[in-house]
Order: sequence, then C-alpha cells, then structure tokens
Amino acid sequence: MSLSGKFPLTASVLGNQLLTCSSSFSHLCDDLPKQKSTDAARKGSLLEYTASEEKEEERRWRMYQIGDQGHRVDMKAIEPYKKVISHGGYYGDGLNAIIVFAVCFMPESGQPNYRYLMDNLFKYVIGSLELLIAESYMIVYLNGATTRRKMPSLGWLRKCYQQIDRRLRKNLKSLIIVHPSWFIRTLLAITKPFISSKFSQKIRYVFTLAELAELIPMDSVTIPECIKQYEEEKFKKKLKRIDQELNGKQERKSEQ
Repeated sequence: MSLSGKFPLTASVLGNQLLTCSSSFSHLCDDLPKQKSTDAARKGSLLEYTASEEKEEERRWRMYQIGDQGHRVDMKAIEPYKKVISHGGYYGDGLNAIIVFAVCFMPESGQPNYRYLMDNLFKYVIGSLELLIAESYMIVYLNGATTRRKMPSLGWLRKCYQQIDRRLRKNLKSLIIVHPSWFIRTLLAITKPFISSKFSQKIRYVFTLAELAELIPMDSVTIPECIKQYEEEKFKKKLKRIDQELNGKQERKSEQ
C-alpha cells in the first residue's frame, strides 16, 4: 500500500512537505499527519503481536529429511512426546550408534488428535534417525511401564521400518526389546512369517536392565524413571512369589 493511500494527504500538501523536508525517509515521516496516541499505541501493539506470532510459527515447524523429501513437523504438538527417541551413545569401534526408543513416552490412543500426533511423531522419529546415525546402529526398545493404550500399532511400526532409508535398514545390527510383554512377544510371533528372516534374527529379548548392561555400554543411555520403577516393582513381586512358594513348601513338610 502507498503512503498516500495510507495517510489521506492531497498532492499539494505532500508536494510542499517534500520540498521542505530532507530526502531522508525518517524526516518525511516526521512531517506526515500524526495519529492520535491511542491509535498509535493500538497499531504498535498489533505489529508487535504479529511479529511474535511469526516467531512462534517459525519455532513450531521444523523440516526433517526423509529419503529425498523434506517433511514439516509440528514440534509444538509433539513436544510432550519428544523423549520417545534419544541417542544412547556408541558401542564397539567407530560411530556405531545406540538409539533408544521409549514407548512409555508415546501418546495414548484415546486422544482426539491421536492420528495427527502419530503422523508428526512418525516424521520426527524417522527424521531423527537420519540425523543420529552415521554408520551401523542398534535400537533399544524400552517396552516396560507401557499401557496398551500407549502401544503403537503394528502398522505404525511397520511404516516406520519401511520409510527408513535402505542404507539405514541395512545398517541396523540389532533390535533389543527390553521388558517384552506377552502381547508384544505374541505379536512378533504372529508376524514372523511376514517379515524377512534377516530382520527376525536381529531381534533379541532382554528382561532386566542388568542384562541390558551386559550387552551395551550404559553410560549415555537414559533410562526413564518409570522404567526403573517398573523393574523394581517387578522384582518385588518376584521375591514375594518366591517367599510364598518357599513358605508353602515348608508348611507342606511340617504337615507330613
């Protein structure tokens, strides 16, 4: 919009002002008719609000590369769930990455925007893999402390695997599933005929964090507190069951 359209000056008035003020644009603006202070304040606050909104939009969206295409991810929407994937350091010689996938940080399926969240999380996870992995890598899948409503569908997991670049699929050396539930073991057993034998051989079940520590260096692996609590409760239940079995055996012996 032109200055004459924004401020209602006649051609003669504007001409006189152009003759009397310097060539500097700031001086020209000083000679233009002034708005009322309330109007100026309202206009200034509007411009400030618009600028902050633009910055907010820039922070909200981030581009991730998946294969040959760039994808926008709504970072504001997935902010509570970003801990689902993290870098756990390296193993062996070279840049062999440990990627930690904590299912307990997934959104619950009952949310009204669940599909939107999962779509953006999918792009975030795949895009993060592209950034985090340099050579070979393994995935540590933390399955404990996860309700059924937080479990990603088999289709979502399959889509993730299929969308991973061929180089990354080839360089996946191991998939370690920690605290595997009966559900996930049954699910993998059912789908075994439909997945490649090479991929099946990469799957390994680990039932305790101590067992995991025997397989990989844990210095940079972040274990969520809910996972630690889950294992502690499981250990207490196991001890209680053992005590009950021992007490039962002793009672039977005393009765004989």
